[in-house]
Amino acid sequence: MSEWTWEYNPDDYGDSLTPSVKAEVERICAELAVVNSMVFLEGAAYQGPSPGLRVAHGRTPGGRYVMLSYLTDVRGERIVVVSVSCL
Repeated sequence: MSEWTWEYNPDDYGDSLTPSVKAEVERICAELAVVNSMVFLEGAAYQGPSPGLRVAHGRTPGGRYVMLSYLTDVRGERIVVVSVSCL
């Protein structure tokens, strides 16, 4: 099994997030990387369709709702966060 990663697009997107929201996004993304590494076992050799834009959510310790939109780059073996919303 390969080591999947995750990143923000653009790279500095995470700099604009509060520490608690950023921590929750990092937790969610770490979980998504593990799950996707088990779902897409072929990784870089994968030839199927892209899963497309997907959404995940969680809550900060303070109770704020965090929702992020992400792309799964199967061949690049990474999760790419494209937007974060927080209520």
